[in-house]
Amino acid sequence: MDNFESWKDLLNPEFYIKLGGFWMILFIIFAETGLFVGFFLPGDSLLFVSGIYAKELIANTFGSTVSDFVDTSLLALCIAIAAILGNEVGYWFGRKTGPALYKREDSFFFKKKYLHQAHDFFEENGATAVIVARFLPIIRTFVPIVAGIVGMDKKRFFTDNVIGAFLWSFILIFAGHYLYRLFLDQFGIDLKAHLEMIILVIVLITTLPVILKFFFGKKKA
Repeated sequence: MDNFESWKDLLNPEFYIKLGGFWMILFIIFAETGLFVGFFLPGDSLLFVSGIYAKELIANTFGSTVSDFVDTSLLALCIAIAAILGNEVGYWFGRKTGPALYKREDSFFFKKKYLHQAHDFFEENGATAVIVARFLPIIRTFVPIVAGIVGMDKKRFFTDNVIGAFLWSFILIFAGHYLYRLFLDQFGIDLKAHLEMIILVIVLITTLPVILKFFFGKKKA
């Protein structure tokens, strides 16, 4: 899995971890919100799986701290910073060029419907949308842009951005790391051998709210 074999690899978080390690993970997290073309990249599943590999990732990049908690915290902190920077770039992009996106034609990397869905989500949830959107695939890519388009206060956006990034990063990273340790120590189950199933479950859980909202929202309309 060290080399690119198929387009399916692009949706597999373990592919990125083994391909580029720590720095690749940071770039993907940044790109998912900082570059609107990053909506198709793995987010939640990448964080969870990164938590499983936290000790190796930190050891290979900075050298191990000999503490599971410190290694995992350092990884979560760095990812949170990358997520914050990504959202800030998305917000800036929205303020500068956002309105033109509504006139842009659909392409492989850009779907106007996602922008409209993010706008509706933002309007319904207000400022908390920036925090909540962190946990929703696709929506989290476009909400910062929408926040910029509608002129959300910069300080308020930054505050919600930081809160959302830290919650998202620390919850998923720590869940991945300590659930892995729990299953391995208590039940002798190595979650690394079941990553495909884990990724599928995470994708279903995180995309279900988006799917339900899109389906029922369409029926009401």
